[in-house]
Formats: sequence, C-alpha cells, structure tokens
Amino acid sequence: RAVSEVGAVIVVGGNIDHLTRVMTTTIALETSKGELELALALGVVLMGKALLINAVGLRLKTAAQARAYV
Repeated sequence: RAVSEVGAVIVVGGNIDHLTRVMTTTIALETSKGELELALALGVVLMGKALLINAVGLRLKTAAQARAYV
C-alpha cells in the first residue's frame, strides 16, 4: 500500500525538490540512493509528527467528552 501511495504522489506532484516533494517520497528516494541514515532520520521525524498529531487529537476528544458529560 505504501508503495502505491508514494507512486501516486510522485506522479501527481512531480517530485520536484523543494517545491512538491513530500517526506514519504524523500524517504523512498534517499533509501534508493543508499542514504539510509537520512531516510531513517526522516522516518523518525515523520513518526514523531504522526504521534504528536494523534496525541493532540486524543486530548481534544477526551476534553470534549468531559465537557459533554458535565
């Protein structure tokens, strides 16, 4: 699934450096070039962002539920 999503982003966006390139395509590109350290670092940053967004969403949800029961 991830490969098809990266492929779709490359086809639609063009994968132009500093213009349309997103983190997932950069990770795929750097991995294919052998820059595994950079790809891993970008993966960690991407996972951190995803976890942060999910944590904020969960916090907002629980706060809204707490206000609904008061």
